[in-house]
Amino acid sequence: MSEPQSAYEWLGGDAQVRALVDRFYDLMDLEPGYQALRAAHGDTLDSARDKLYWFLSGWLGGPNLYIEQFGHPRLRARHLPFSIGIAERDQWVACMAQAMNELAIDPDLAARLKESFMQTADWMRNKGV
Repeated sequence: MSEPQSAYEWLGGDAQVRALVDRFYDLMDLEPGYQALRAAHGDTLDSARDKLYWFLSGWLGGPNLYIEQFGHPRLRARHLPFSIGIAERDQWVACMAQAMNELAIDPDLAARLKESFMQTADWMRNKGV
């Protein structure tokens, strides 16, 4: 078996990216520990689910679904309207880590992704605490 050419392939491709995103948002709705994170998303998670799926697809090395629809992600600018502090950052990363664990993502890949997610989530912070 050949080595995966991208994190997208290593993860398992389109279906697994969708499964990861869906589990992430399901957990956000279910787990009380992600309450601050969930509160930042409004009444429905449908749009956020699609946008994260489209974004992660390209970010992981698969099809650039997000860019095809919206152009450059401009992550920080797109997240400025939301109050993102340490609690929201930590809850986002913990929720994603839980989703990866529950889907039995390869531990080496999960560790790499968690580190990248933490760096990105920390960059999104726009409030001190």
